[in-house]
Amino acid sequence: MRRMDKKRISLKGTVGKGYGRYWHDHHRYRVLKGGKGSKKSTTTALNFIVRLMQYPDSNLLVVRRVMKTHRDSTFAQLRWAQQKLGVAHLWANNVSPMEMTYKPTGQKILFRGFDDVLKLASTTVSKGYLCWVWVEEAFEIASADDFDKLDLSVPRGDVPPPLFKQVTLTFNPWSAEHWLKKRFFDTKNEAVSTYSTNYLLNEWLDETDRAVFERMKIENPQKYQVAGLGNWGIAEGLVFDRWEVGKPDLSEDWKWKNFFGLDYGYTNDPAAFIAFKANPADKIIYIFDEFYQTGMLNCDIAEKIKEKGYAKERIRADCAEPKSNDDLRRLGIGRIYPSEKGRDSILHGIDRIREYRIFVDPICKNTVSELSGYVYDERHTVNGHRVPIDSNNHLMDALRYGMQDVRFFRPENPNIPKTRPRTEETNRETLGLSVREIKGGWV
Repeated sequence: MRRMDKKRISLKGTVGKGYGRYWHDHHRYRVLKGGKGSKKSTTTALNFIVRLMQYPDSNLLVVRRVMKTHRDSTFAQLRWAQQKLGVAHLWANNVSPMEMTYKPTGQKILFRGFDDVLKLASTTVSKGYLCWVWVEEAFEIASADDFDKLDLSVPRGDVPPPLFKQVTLTFNPWSAEHWLKKRFFDTKNEAVSTYSTNYLLNEWLDETDRAVFERMKIENPQKYQVAGLGNWGIAEGLVFDRWEVGKPDLSEDWKWKNFFGLDYGYTNDPAAFIAFKANPADKIIYIFDEFYQTGMLNCDIAEKIKEKGYAKERIRADCAEPKSNDDLRRLGIGRIYPSEKGRDSILHGIDRIREYRIFVDPICKNTVSELSGYVYDERHTVNGHRVPIDSNNHLMDALRYGMQDVRFFRPENPNIPKTRPRTEETNRETLGLSVREIKGGWV
């Protein structure tokens, strides 16, 4: 590596093993899937800081599905990379507008979201070339068409050597049905290089970190395949096997209604909130929002619900937490109702959900994670029925609670006139009979 601020940095000592080919890759598309703890995002952040300082005319665009998620992810990772490399004093990092500037040359790192497509497509730089794009959490991008809008916009035009154009995609491979697999992994293309990494390559993990994965291997083998080893999600043994990442046709809005569920947690278990639309006519569920976090007090949960705009919605919450339900009502979440529990309520709730085809917005990555690892316990049954493994299922519980209200929703097509109740007046109008005739029992 070249000198940076009059001192030499050891990449082997800073980055570690397992990423040599990825680090030096110049293919048009550099696609990296990996499990949790595989250091894929931190390595990518280090790589881009080094690259930008090596190539004076280069600039970087960092993209996520939602703009506001950058601050605690890519922005924080790139700032960490500057500090790790000992060059933080050479960078100016601004939150509003969110961008990073390399002081010696004026090169930029820009941040954008797919929630503002026009701003994304019009992204330009005043110095040098916008030659590199990093799509973090690429699994959140719902379709190949959405990705193409970015790919056709930036990087654009010719760039002079030694610069090169490249789009880097990093993600967890939660579902083998995702467009990323078909687009980049199932088709050979000389412009594409693909990588798969996992926690076994991360020498910086301590024994407690590794113990989490070893426990996952035993308790939830399906989740371990994805979150641990970075393999594509598999459907064998899943409780809900009719689900996909994407968005259904919502044009007939009269068929749909919003529902909400909440499962409490604190230290070890997260508070899990789920928002979904249900269409009982066509038996479809669309999960469009979530939050999932440990250490949340009830006041934190209430504030999060208000922040998302759901304070006035009817929310089904765990009936085992009546005190928490009362707290939320006192804190302004007035329509909290306890879930209904009874004999075999979990199995009945699962059966109700299994009647539906499930779509998940890719931004709901914790829901995708749970759906991918929510499997039956092959070692135990209850009254002859298979039951799921009771682990990493907090959003699934919240979904069950919310589904309890779906049975009361009866969609009515507004284009079809409602049938008027048959009264004496309507009988006389339709049949031409007198009130006397009606009362006489003829109708």
